[in-house]
Amino acid sequence: MKIIEGGICAAGGFTAAGVHCGIRKNREKKDLSLIYSEVPAAAAAVYTTNLVKGAPLAVTKKHIENGKAQAVICNSGNANTCNADGIEIAEKMSELIADELKISADDIVVASTGVIGQPLEIEPIANGIPGLVRALSKDGCADAAEGIMTTDTVKKEIAVEFELDGKTCRIGGIAKGSGMIHPNMATMLVFITTDAAISAPMLQKALSTDIADTFNMVSVDGDTSTNDMVTVLANGLAGNDEITCEDGNFGAFMKALNTVTVYLCRMIAADGEGATKLLECRVSGAKDIKNAKTVAKSVICSSLLKAAMFGADANWGRVLCAIGYSGADADVNKVDVSFKSKAGQIAVCKNGAGIDFSEDIAKTVLLEKEIEIIIDLNDGEGTATAWGCDLTYDYVKINGDYRT
Repeated sequence: MKIIEGGICAAGGFTAAGVHCGIRKNREKKDLSLIYSEVPAAAAAVYTTNLVKGAPLAVTKKHIENGKAQAVICNSGNANTCNADGIEIAEKMSELIADELKISADDIVVASTGVIGQPLEIEPIANGIPGLVRALSKDGCADAAEGIMTTDTVKKEIAVEFELDGKTCRIGGIAKGSGMIHPNMATMLVFITTDAAISAPMLQKALSTDIADTFNMVSVDGDTSTNDMVTVLANGLAGNDEITCEDGNFGAFMKALNTVTVYLCRMIAADGEGATKLLECRVSGAKDIKNAKTVAKSVICSSLLKAAMFGADANWGRVLCAIGYSGADADVNKVDVSFKSKAGQIAVCKNGAGIDFSEDIAKTVLLEKEIEIIIDLNDGEGTATAWGCDLTYDYVKINGDYRT
């Protein structure tokens, strides 16, 4: 397996585009994106656990009940959530793009992201769709990635190449997500494409299994959004034998999918609103995986720990504190903690108690852009990894006037 260029357009038969249609006031920012497969594809999706869900999620869920889709349309700048006519607007978006592409409206995944509770007018979308379809290109991934961004500061895209049955397969993805990011999905949208042949039920199994260790282990601010969705389209154009069971090919597909999703997880966490550092919490020695995940999530979600990382303060007591209230079955008297970055690694806690360490060296380690928080519970074989970011002044600034 190797990382390649092209993102969502790397897989055979997929093109993409992104344009400014007028939903966002800034004409320099694209606000409408399209992903298209030249043939119908197997489709799978997972959605936010928030009881308040954006209208596009309900429409998408209905559209892919048959396990099939051929295109994805997504707007940014308006979440189309908590609107009386939200379903109608989402269906109309599907109809308009289907008419232009000459495919069925039921084969459209529709998504929206942005401000909640603001009416979404269909006119700019309708006016932008013809140009959006004309812009479809094998080089369109970057534009599509830009078109789904809200407070994101960087585009998030990746693709990998791997083999199934001697056939070269590709899988790529784009994502948006910066704020309202919390385990069990977040205000993120992730669109993944592959030319591997895999049945819809196995594609859903692969995605549902993968997110438990990837997107559900990301947190920026503890807020779970209303419009979160991860979708995968697999059009089978690579020509491998269709994956219909959990065999070796399914394992290879899962590995490729996980490479894409972990990469996007790290990009989402690193681009948290106002963030200056990516935090990766790696837990080992837990009684089981469930307890390892509980600890990793608790640490990565601690506002006090996140603030300490912003200040490059090796306040390991905040790590122990987060473990203590996490609800995990752990013996705090066995816990070891260290911090690591490209500047080095420094142990700060042994058997639940502080040890002598150089504050100057610790600060040097924590001034880097990527920090690993390494925890050994010394109580079993369970392991887990979670991703987050530091908490800065700018997070409050960004969200203090997000709507206006």
